[in-house]
Amino acid sequence: MGKRSLLFLSLLVPAFLGLGGYAVLKAQQKTSPDNARRWSDPATWPDKKVPAKDAVVTIETDMNVVLDVSPPPLRSLKINGKLSFADNKDLELSTEWVMVHGELEIGTEARPHTRKATITLTDNVKDEDMSGVGGTNDRSDRGVMMMGGTLNLHGNRTNSWTKLSKTAEAGSNSIEVLNAAEWRAGDEIVLASTDFDPHQAERRTIAAISGNRITLDKKLDYMHFGKITFDVDERGEVGLLSRNILIQASPDADTTLFGGHIMAMNGSKMFVEGVELNRMGQNMHLARYPIHWHLIGDAQGQYIKNSAIHDTYSRCVTVHGTNYLDVENNVTYNNIGHCFFLEDAVEHGNQFVHNLGILTKCHPDAPCVPTNLGPFGSGGGQNFDTNGQNAKDILIPSDNTASTFWITNPDNIYRDNVAAGSDATGFWFALPEHPTGKFEGTEISARTWPRRTRVREFKGNTAHSNFDGYMSDRGPRPDGHFRTGGHIALADPADANSPIVETVIEDFTSYKNRNGGMWTRGEMDLFKNLKLADNAIGYTHASGNFGRSAFTSRVVDSLFVGETGNIGNPRTPAEMAYGRSLPEPELADFPIRGYEFYDYRHELDNVAFVNFQDNATRKTGAISYLLYTSFGMSSNNTIQRTKFINAKPVYFPPMERKWSNDDYGNGSYKTAVFHDLDGSVDGVPDSFILINDESDGIVIDKACEIKPAWNAAVCKGDIGRLAVGAPGAGAPAIPGVPAGGGFGGFGGAPGAGPARGAAAGPVAPFGRPGGPGGPPQPPVVLSRNGKEFTLAGETNVRAGTEIKVTTERPSVALRLSELEKGSWVIFELPGFTTAISGTPQDSLDALRKAGATSYYKGKDALWVKVVSTGEGARLAGPGAGGASLQVSR
Repeated sequence: MGKRSLLFLSLLVPAFLGLGGYAVLKAQQKTSPDNARRWSDPATWPDKKVPAKDAVVTIETDMNVVLDVSPPPLRSLKINGKLSFADNKDLELSTEWVMVHGELEIGTEARPHTRKATITLTDNVKDEDMSGVGGTNDRSDRGVMMMGGTLNLHGNRTNSWTKLSKTAEAGSNSIEVLNAAEWRAGDEIVLASTDFDPHQAERRTIAAISGNRITLDKKLDYMHFGKITFDVDERGEVGLLSRNILIQASPDADTTLFGGHIMAMNGSKMFVEGVELNRMGQNMHLARYPIHWHLIGDAQGQYIKNSAIHDTYSRCVTVHGTNYLDVENNVTYNNIGHCFFLEDAVEHGNQFVHNLGILTKCHPDAPCVPTNLGPFGSGGGQNFDTNGQNAKDILIPSDNTASTFWITNPDNIYRDNVAAGSDATGFWFALPEHPTGKFEGTEISARTWPRRTRVREFKGNTAHSNFDGYMSDRGPRPDGHFRTGGHIALADPADANSPIVETVIEDFTSYKNRNGGMWTRGEMDLFKNLKLADNAIGYTHASGNFGRSAFTSRVVDSLFVGETGNIGNPRTPAEMAYGRSLPEPELADFPIRGYEFYDYRHELDNVAFVNFQDNATRKTGAISYLLYTSFGMSSNNTIQRTKFINAKPVYFPPMERKWSNDDYGNGSYKTAVFHDLDGSVDGVPDSFILINDESDGIVIDKACEIKPAWNAAVCKGDIGRLAVGAPGAGAPAIPGVPAGGGFGGFGGAPGAGPARGAAAGPVAPFGRPGGPGGPPQPPVVLSRNGKEFTLAGETNVRAGTEIKVTTERPSVALRLSELEKGSWVIFELPGFTTAISGTPQDSLDALRKAGATSYYKGKDALWVKVVSTGEGARLAGPGAGGASLQVSR
């Protein structure tokens, strides 16, 4: 029998006829739809017999049937009218599938269901495709499907999750929580990991309960931390998995990974609260998820609340082409692939509030093959390995870097959620340039710009026990693969020339992440009240447009803690020796850092750093830089009003290849620098802190204080940036970037910016020998105070100094940026004779006294004085390029 024939025949043959050995039964037509009839009443059915095993059952239009008994397993159930569950006994319904054109009701908002109600979805008849729901080579059976129908599921449990009120030690058989109201003996709960390993989450059954003290059915294998430590809330979450309404697949799904699914299609309505979903989702099948709003459009008032979704084979909650949903107070555990999933990036106005996601995995029982941005040995590396995106055992390419919250459109609300353990990512703003999937090439896609759209709200969220806690970068392309792509919100997303507006992220906590607490790419990002602790790296932010904005990022009123009282569960010899768990036990000497400076304009204001101290195992620093960036940093990066408590303020780790995640053989990382406005870092107001490297020999002199433990120098005076480039160059040369376009082929005026380990390959900064498509040029050597080094990009420069520039190039362009207006630098260029601009001077003494950009031709060299305009280093717009002067032989 063909896939579609069964349903079509059930509509055509008389109700009393058999079909392939199955009984086909329809509820009788009644004159009043409000006159409900009992399932157990033979009079409800045309042959005066209650449906037997393997019956094909249809509840006809205008019929209202109450399920008052647990029927034998059905072949299928189609609801054109209404089927509701009686609330006077525990009931079970087993069927291959349920199709809802009318209404399926278990409880109501006003009167939640109080008894146990279980729907078990079987798979005894394989490969069904009911009424065209599935694709040509897909199966759509084993589901509850709504086509214009309504699903009302209302259980009576509202306390979905709480936190530990004290630490639960390994070996303990009891825990204490903040709020165990409504929880009962026999309920199943899960304790989230509070360590680096998300698989330390533990499922237990409540054996007894007294107030907020819970006795467990067996002892805990791991310590679960339960304290606020150094003002960071690291109290482990405890989720309730049991509900009185249960939708599940039969146990065979654990072998096949072909679970149940709930799918609301166009014209349908879904209201779900207090429900448990178990063994749901169909691994490697698109559109078959535990709960799925599919192309509904605006769905105000619809929701999933207070529910538990666990042990699923593909996702948790999928929102596809649907807006204005409420996803609130749910618990997920042990799920495969992105969990809370915005599918195509058109979805907007949805609210994700107070949800808890525990243990998000890439595969059922195998590690991820992620496209990470971590150092060598951490599953990432400078090669930005994308093999995992090409794997055949994942649903979409990004599922090998699975996230608990996959956010493809920022115009949604994320408030008070917890990403409590993912094999890869906690919160991932994976923003495409335009919506993809079903919407690719459509009018709605053309007018929707996720990377240019404001974040509606991201506040009060927490990420812990992930590889990266928060990732805002690497947007998907139409083919599903992803690469560098940051977020720059515009006042009018459709107008690339409209003003950039601030993105605000508030009250975010991120701890015990194996790589980064936060990685972001964009512009004008304001972070308030961050609390980042116990991470390998706390915070890193990349520029989204190479300095065209007023600022790239600001972190204000925030807290960074290197190591808290949460020692985790040390297991390896290295960890046991260290006395606490480590982000990467095989890389025990990894230098942990709180805040990393990266390219362009970053600001810290009123930030406290706690517990960043060296020890016998590893170095550390509260403030550092991205190791080992090939993009020069801005001397306009600033810090003020910082506090250091048991913390070494700064550490610039020297080059060591195993830590690298962004070095292309370039020396730009050697020019790390930031401006200490008020002296709160080093005690010297209006000072600059630079890496203590030979490349800064032209800056670091007797006026600077060397800090050996920091691998840094503290220097007074005005410090900016110097680049020596090809004639006519006023900005970095970036392969593949059209004028006014974005980076990496994304397009759009606000570019994506350079990548940390991006697959697109290195960016050639201003001054790098050779340009895109051109032959290598002779090197440029700078010398001052008896020191010299070969320039390999931009470098720092001190105002009021004289520098010798030696090169065999026929002509060069000297550019100063980020110096105060009127600051100057004099350059001696042996073998050069001509400057194309500036004021000629008749002596070297006159040149030194000149107040404007000038030049003097000496016997063997051309001397030029470049006077700063006060402009910053920008690609376009006012102040582009700083102050430049071109010279030739």
